[in-house]
Amino acid sequence: MMRLALLAALVSAAAGFSSFTPRNLVATKNGSNLSMKIYDWKRRTADESALHEEEFTLGNLRPAPGARKRKNRKGRGISAGQGATCGFGMRGQKSRAGRPTRPGFEGGQQPLYRRLPKFVGRPTGPGHEKEIFNLIKLDDLNAAAEGSTVNFDSLFESSAVTKSKHDIHKVVVGRGDFTAKGVTVQAHAFTKAARDAIEGSGGKCELLSKTTNAVLEA
Repeated sequence: MMRLALLAALVSAAAGFSSFTPRNLVATKNGSNLSMKIYDWKRRTADESALHEEEFTLGNLRPAPGARKRKNRKGRGISAGQGATCGFGMRGQKSRAGRPTRPGFEGGQQPLYRRLPKFVGRPTGPGHEKEIFNLIKLDDLNAAAEGSTVNFDSLFESSAVTKSKHDIHKVVVGRGDFTAKGVTVQAHAFTKAARDAIEGSGGKCELLSKTTNAVLEA
């Protein structure tokens, strides 16, 4: 009976010791007398009603129970949890020092950055960049005199068009009617409808080089 009573006392004492109880009462700066281990997993299910009686301010904010975890100290022996090889194994390319492969490398297969453009049907490489033109409308040419040569520079000097962000220009059909007669229009590109309208009124379309702005031979 004596042994059973002693065993029961030891079990109850161990259970009381393992459960959460604010054992260490130490006065802190924020006025709380509750002190506990931050990394104790038993705090997650413990009764912390005493903490809610305190008004939280910027000076006594604390993380939630179990939210802050101590980092693993790799390469500091087997007791650190990631000792010796630090979890990278003993052999192979990925166990060596430094970055094993370049960013985007997928073991030799077609990488993602080269697969995606083929899905949308766009070839890659030089010569496939999208060209952005400054648009010149046909009704901007209506003030040109008959038999004159018109280009973006002459239209800009006459205030028919405004300053452009792009160096290459394309003539398109505007909203207004095209009334100019017999003008020679110089641009880097023409739409089919704009070319037909200019040539139908007795004019002429001259293509310019996109690099030198020289007139190209027809």
